[in-house]
Parts: sequence; C-alpha cells; structure tokens
Amino acid sequence: MVRCGVSAFATFPLFISMPVISRFRGIVITMLYRDHEPAHFHARFAEFEITVDISSGTVRGGFPRSAQNDVLSWLELHRSELMENWDRARSSAPLEPVPPLP
Repeated sequence: MVRCGVSAFATFPLFISMPVISRFRGIVITMLYRDHEPAHFHARFAEFEITVDISSGTVRGGFPRSAQNDVLSWLELHRSELMENWDRARSSAPLEPVPPLP
C-alpha cells in the first residue's frame, strides 16, 4: 500500500547528472558544467569517488590504489584535453570525449 503524497523515491538522494567524458577499466570520468575552481574532474569506480585537480593531480576522496594509479596515468596523457573540456564546461559548451587509457 502506497501512502498518498509520498514518493516511493523520497528517501533516495538526488544525483546531479554530470557528462561522461571517458570510461576505462571500470572507471567513469565526468565533469560538471560551471563547477567551482580549481579545474578538476570526477572519477567513479564501483562505490568509490574521487575528485582530481587537473593541474596538480591532487586527489580528494578514496579509490583503490590500482584504479587511482590508472586515473593519474590517464591524466598525464590527457591533461591538455581536460583543460580544454574544463573551459568548455565553464562556458556551458558541449564537452568532447577523451580517449580511454590504453
């Protein structure tokens, strides 16, 4: 029995949709439009999430070591493309896909 006026999803958190710019090895890389500085991207792996500063590679959050190493290797390969996407996101322009880690 469902009570009137109560959503079945009322207890679920509201997630903000972030455009996916790359996927590799079970890792999903996203970037939020008009997000706060410094330039960064988000990475998810299973139940883990991190935020990575594009310039410094500083990681906030927790990831399994091998997955975090993959993200940081990918960052080194695609830093300029990520900065271009950051600039696009800040101006609400469409983001470009970034190739996965080989």
